[in-house]
Amino acid sequence: MKDVTERDSRVLILYQGIAKQEVYTMKKRAVVALGHRALGTTLPEQMEAVKKSAVTIADLIEEGYQVVVTHSNAPQVGMIHTALNEFAKTHEDYTAAPMSVCSAMSQGYIGYDLQNRIREELLNRGIFRTVSTVLTQVVVDPYDEAFYTPTKVLGRYMNAEEANIERKKGNYVIEEPGRGYRRIVSAPNPVKIIEIDAIKALLDAGQVVIACGGGGIPVLQQDNHLKGASAVIEKDLAAGKMAEEVDADQLIILTSVEKVKINMGRHDEKELGEITVGQAKEYMEAGHFGVYNMLPKFRASVEFIEEREGRSALITSFDRLADALKGKTGTIIR
Repeated sequence: MKDVTERDSRVLILYQGIAKQEVYTMKKRAVVALGHRALGTTLPEQMEAVKKSAVTIADLIEEGYQVVVTHSNAPQVGMIHTALNEFAKTHEDYTAAPMSVCSAMSQGYIGYDLQNRIREELLNRGIFRTVSTVLTQVVVDPYDEAFYTPTKVLGRYMNAEEANIERKKGNYVIEEPGRGYRRIVSAPNPVKIIEIDAIKALLDAGQVVIACGGGGIPVLQQDNHLKGASAVIEKDLAAGKMAEEVDADQLIILTSVEKVKINMGRHDEKELGEITVGQAKEYMEAGHFGVYNMLPKFRASVEFIEEREGRSALITSFDRLADALKGKTGTIIR
């Protein structure tokens, strides 16, 4: 058994049916944020998508990374919200489910699929690592300006009567001409991760942790009471918060593009390879990135890197991560 001077992990490795415990030094601690493409939309799509995502995560672990996985949940939480609310409409003994409950349910079933597939993939490689999903609550500020300007469209289409009922409840509704009305919720910034001590303990024990799914369950802290908030948290900002709290070396954001581009659709369109935090800020201020897609990824990356020297962030597609880690592709910010 070799000496360990940095982070270490006790891993059960299977050799021809004989279990042996080995301690080895981790190369890096990384938070990996899985986007929509890594999870699919429907239940069957998710089952297939997580198989590929598990391979990507297992590759990182096999390379010696300590890993926390975060993930999106937009289609899933919308499906749950719609299903439960429709059920409540036709069954008078049941009530509609609040957003915080729907978020918790989506974390549970996405985590269930992810942890089982990652565990299976690792066992197929002869490595036993416990994989745990933590239902994660994230505190938001009740005075966050996002509560006054909701942006996230959610759930099914409604008629005018149903939309008025939602408004009377104090919910925001937006009309899509020719299609109907839809609920719209706020996306406040993450302030504090409630279960962070448990997440760090599991990570320090060498486990693979899945946490802050969908940005976390948004809650308002009222003394010792946590009250669910009618909102969703931007998953990339939550991933950046997680990376900061667990003192990660790298934030890895897996999305639908191999490299981020600036000047999209123009003659001077350009792919970004390795850039500095200063350059990233310039591109953000110049308005190169969409407010609801790439901008939060850059904001999370910059805020994470600026907290400590030696950190980096990588943005790429999940099927090109192996090459991106070798510097062959992807957008990396240092």
